[in-house]
Amino acid sequence: MSNPFFKNHGPYKISKIIKSLNLNIDNSYNEKKVHDIKDLVSSTKNDITFLHSKKYKDIAKKTKASFCLTTNALKTELPESCLALVVENVLVSTSTITSMFYPDSINDNFDETVLSIDDTHFKDKVSFGKNVLIGSNVSIGHNCQIGHNTIIEKNVVIGDNCLIGSNNIIRNTLIKNYVRILDNCTIGKHGFGFFPIKNKNFRYPHIGIVLIEDNCEIGCGATIDRGSMSNTIIGKNTYLDNQIHIAHNVKIGENSIIAGQVGIAGSSIIGNNVKIGGQAGISGHLKIGNNVEIGGGSGVIRDIPENTKVMGYPAKNIREFLRDNKWYIKQL
Repeated sequence: MSNPFFKNHGPYKISKIIKSLNLNIDNSYNEKKVHDIKDLVSSTKNDITFLHSKKYKDIAKKTKASFCLTTNALKTELPESCLALVVENVLVSTSTITSMFYPDSINDNFDETVLSIDDTHFKDKVSFGKNVLIGSNVSIGHNCQIGHNTIIEKNVVIGDNCLIGSNNIIRNTLIKNYVRILDNCTIGKHGFGFFPIKNKNFRYPHIGIVLIEDNCEIGCGATIDRGSMSNTIIGKNTYLDNQIHIAHNVKIGENSIIAGQVGIAGSSIIGNNVKIGGQAGISGHLKIGNNVEIGGGSGVIRDIPENTKVMGYPAKNIREFLRDNKWYIKQL
């Protein structure tokens, strides 16, 4: 699911897209229309997608997209129904095309649409503190509370029986029921996605959202970035401790517990019933299986299969870690 809050300005003829990328392809495709840009999994016929790493080649073989931005080395991984558009830099080209379809997704300036909650219809529906601001296209369910100095910016849906603490900023987010967001959190801003080009940093558009499922708790000072192409998801009944960073496109499963100061880099997938100790770091584009336990202070740089306990840097099986560090442990 792409961001329901950003308007798709397509469709565009493929001829316009290839012109923007300075490419040349068979003229027989020029009149074909491209309806949207999506990731390999969610794209359908008449969409354009991208393939930039061999890590995703198995997914690429099954994509239903009609066009794909990719490299010469990876173009053979695509199905015959998908025309490869070979570009010099896949991610920069993807950013260019995303900006065409979703021009409003590039900047995250402060929301000029906000009003004091006292000037909205929510004043008689929500229990709220002082200096609460509400943006446009916001929906708030029954029996919700919002703390002091919180800004619910544009494009937010909050379910029933939710507690939003003080000093929070939330935008581009879907919050289900019985969710508790404690104080000083920033949720739904764009992630850390940009490319250095000729001594400048080129910002990558983020067209995903943050989705927080039922019965979650988000601790104080957490930052959760919205997705770039897909969504950032916090699964049902998952609890995040204080000062945690969840980067763009991360997907955390159900019933997971993540302790303070953990950082999870972009596009990693965390399974169900996962426990992560404080100050652990998870590198990007990894898959952490169900029922995994990661010790505090660990550095995870590769996939972890389900039902595994790991610790250390680089994180390894807990038994191997204890064996390798037996001498140090005895000194404690």
